[in-house]
Amino acid sequence: MVPHYVASLWPSARAMPRWAAGSGSNSNPESVRRVTLRLRTAQQGEENPLDRSFSILLVEDNAADAALVREALEEHRIRGELVVIADGAAAIRYIEALDTGPSGCPDLVILDLNLPKRSGHEVLRSMRQSVKCGRAPVAILSSSDAQQDRVAAASLGASQYYRKPLHLKEFLSLGARFKAMLEPPAGDSL
Repeated sequence: MVPHYVASLWPSARAMPRWAAGSGSNSNPESVRRVTLRLRTAQQGEENPLDRSFSILLVEDNAADAALVREALEEHRIRGELVVIADGAAAIRYIEALDTGPSGCPDLVILDLNLPKRSGHEVLRSMRQSVKCGRAPVAILSSSDAQQDRVAAASLGASQYYRKPLHLKEFLSLGARFKAMLEPPAGDSL
């Protein structure tokens, strides 16, 4: 079931202000927003959540799209922390800081291509050059369906490429694809 606040976002998703992405803290001057992914009470017949918490980096400048990604993750019972960064330059600085700091790389990166300051392609290039994050799964989530963007993303090592859906139900179904990227291959244990 889609919460009413998400359904109400959809008609005006492209017009929402940046600050409207929902709850979370934003004390970082780099515009790094940290949000806890909440598990809803399971309904009978729903899948169980994955057995552990995850760190997911979302690089997205559109607040409504960021809110929808968050909702898609929660809808598919993915728990953990969602780190949202709204521009490419800040994302590259974040990745560089991970390499020099004690924190590990996110378990999944969801990356828009059309970003202010630095492009998603530049962010992906930085990810692949990172000592800690060079092998992290990266899902491109872009409004672009251009073949040249798909080819460039693949050549830079993107794990998956998804065009942003036009319908709310399809957008929320992306959570299942992101969840599959977080699950270990059959036979592996965490």
